[in-house]
Parts: sequence; C-alpha cells; structure tokens
Amino acid sequence: MKSHSEILYSLDERPPFLKSLTAAFQHVLASFVGIVTPTLVIGGALGLQSEIPYLISMALIISGVGTAVQAKAYRGVGSGLIALQGTSFAFLTAFITGGLLVKSQGGSKEDILAMLFGITFIGAFIEIFLSFFIHRIKRIITPLTTGIVITTIGISLIKVGATDLAGGYGAEDFGNIAYLMLGGLVLVIIIALNNSRHAWLRLSAIFFGIAIGYIVAYSFGLATFKAPDSISLIAVPMPFKYGIDFSWEIFIPVALIYFLSMLETAGDLTANSLFCRLPISGEKYIKRIKGGILADGLNSMLAGIFNTFPNTTFGQNNAVIQLTGVTSRYVAYFIAAILILLGAFPILGVILQNIPKPVLGGATLVMFATIAVAGIKIISSEKIDRRASLIIATSFGLGFGTMLVPDALQQLPPLLKNIFSSAVSTAGLTAIIMTLVLPVPKQDAVQ
Repeated sequence: MKSHSEILYSLDERPPFLKSLTAAFQHVLASFVGIVTPTLVIGGALGLQSEIPYLISMALIISGVGTAVQAKAYRGVGSGLIALQGTSFAFLTAFITGGLLVKSQGGSKEDILAMLFGITFIGAFIEIFLSFFIHRIKRIITPLTTGIVITTIGISLIKVGATDLAGGYGAEDFGNIAYLMLGGLVLVIIIALNNSRHAWLRLSAIFFGIAIGYIVAYSFGLATFKAPDSISLIAVPMPFKYGIDFSWEIFIPVALIYFLSMLETAGDLTANSLFCRLPISGEKYIKRIKGGILADGLNSMLAGIFNTFPNTTFGQNNAVIQLTGVTSRYVAYFIAAILILLGAFPILGVILQNIPKPVLGGATLVMFATIAVAGIKIISSEKIDRRASLIIATSFGLGFGTMLVPDALQQLPPLLKNIFSSAVSTAGLTAIIMTLVLPVPKQDAVQ
C-alpha cells in the first residue's frame, strides 16, 4: 500500500482490522444522521413521539443488514460495493401526507404505521420488478441521467450541511458566530488531515475532525447532552409489529418515488464505481447496477416487514470513499455490524445523536459537496453536445427551481405537488423524459 495513492485499499483487498474499523466508523458518522432523520421528521409530523426510539432502532438495524447484502453480491443480489443503505429522504413528503390522511380519518398511531409500512412493503416490489429489466431500459440509465440525479442529490444535501453548521433547524441562536467557527474548525481539520501523506491520518480525517469538534463544543458550553426520558436496554425486531394496511391513494405517489429511487441508486452506484476505478459502462456495469437495485428493493421490503421506511443506497458514503481512499467492500461488513449494534442498543445511538449540529455540519458540508462533484465528473464523462446541454440545463433548471422557490408549486393538485416538491424527483423525471424524447444525433445513433 502506498500512502500517496488515491486508493489506499482496492475493492477486494482486506484492510487490517483497526483500519477497517476506523474507515467503517467514518461511514457511520457520515450517514448516521441521514439514516435516522427521516424517522424523526415523519414521527414528529405525525405525532408518533412515543414510537420514535423503536423506529430509529429498526432503521439502523435494517440499514446494517441491507449494507451487508449490497456488499456480498450473492447470486446477483447486491452491487459488491460499499453501498451503505439508509432510510430514503425521497419519500418524506408522500409518507407525511399519507399519514396525515389516515390520521384525519380517525386512525390511531398503530393505524398510521400499519399503512405506511404496508405501503413500504408492497412498493418495494416495484423496484424489485424493474431491476430485472435494467438491461432493457439502459437507454435512460446513462452517465448523463445518473450524473444529473447524483449532482442534484449532492447540491440538495449541501443545504442540510450548511443548516447544521449554523446550529441546526429550530436553533434559537441560529447562525451564532461560535457555531460557524466550530464548524469551520472541523472543516479545516478534515481538509488538513485528508491532504496528509500519512495513510492513517488520511483514513481518520473525518473521525478526528468530528471527535475534536465534539470535545471543543462541550468544553466551551456550545452543546449539552440530552438523554431521553426512558429508553429500552435492547430493541428487538418484530415483523409487522403494527400490522399492515394499504391504500391506492397513498400508494400511487409512493410508487413513482420508488421508480425515481431506482434512478437515484443507479446514480449513487455509478459514482461509487467511479471512485473504485470500475467501468461505468458495458455489461459488467449493468450487472452491478442491476444487482444493486435488486438489493435496494429487497432491503426496502425488509424495511416494511421490520417497521421502518424505504431504504436506498446513500450518496453520503461515496464522499467518504473518495476522502479516505478505502474502496474495499469488506469494510461494509464492519459498517453493517456497527449499525446493527447501534440499533440493538439504543443508548449508543443516543450518543451519536448528541453530536453537536455545527460539528456535524462542518464534516458533512464538504462531503455533500463532494457528491455533487462526483455527479459532475459522471456528466463530464459524456460528450456534452447540444442535446446533452439541453437535457442538463432543463433538468437542473426545473429541479433547482422547485428547490429554491417551493411556493411555485402551491397551486398544484396534492399528487403533483408531492411528486415535484423534491428537486431530485423533478430533475430525474425531466432528464428521463428528455432523454427519451429528444432525438439522438445521427452520428451518435450510428455508433
């Protein structure tokens, strides 16, 4: 292993135990908040506070199992990459809307969760079914469409990182200069260590950045540890604990989001392949994407069974791969073990939840921006002719337009509003439609 190499450990290399554990912990730090936040948001919006600790535990356990399934790539199921699985943000609006509908009809919290997990379980079969036809719809799974989706994901996440850096949503002293300095300190530490020629320092850049920031925050009174009123010692997974229900009205927008989630997964796995120096075209690439999407669907099916929300392949950890230089898929098993452990013992998750927002923001801001850079790299691997320029410009224009001016959608019917309120959904759908509609230049069609 050469410390100055961009890749410290390749896909099939086995790093030593401590280095594998360190790399895995950084993946967890980068993704932990992303895994639990959708549950916190949905649970808070629907008044499910008493169930949130258990739901978070289930989210972590299923994320761990799903991550191991992706890395194993057994009999065509899985991508064979460090493709960390987590609860998808794309479904937030549709699930909150669906849950409020059940609640307005007099449904209890058990009724709400039975409906949402039933929709999660049944909707997963859409992604499973589509995965078998990836080779036939590969015209829309191109570096151009996946690059647009992954870039949109990265830029959309930057707002999350910047908000955390300034104190987090709902902070009374949002934008406090002390928060900005704390987040800036973490950012500088990560950049400095990542530029080191020493493999261990580069590998541990995110970990040390967050650890030092954590210590500084509590030393200067910039954060306080908040423990829940009550917490179970161990969380035990129980299949369909709340029952199972279904509604076409709630299912239709979720079904469309599952389709877009497939495209998002293709984009994340393409970026992951790029970092691993694997081809992003050809038969092996399509096989890898097919296995990854199939695993995504199966993991979402497990999520519905074990009381959590749809899973997807996370983009956050692609940035960790690039920053650490560790592409070994064996690290994914360490990640899986940590996530399952955090889920089984909720108190460990509480500790990670108490990482001060500015510290987390300082670490994630650069990582999320790196995702966008990965998307740009994927796009630039294609010839940017007039047709490609139109697809990129229109997709970004509509996608970021809805993100920057959400009120523009206020007069749309609820179903359309649910679909287009996400920048990723809007940009992805636009890219797909324009790819299918705009004629391919004759010289390219001949090739």
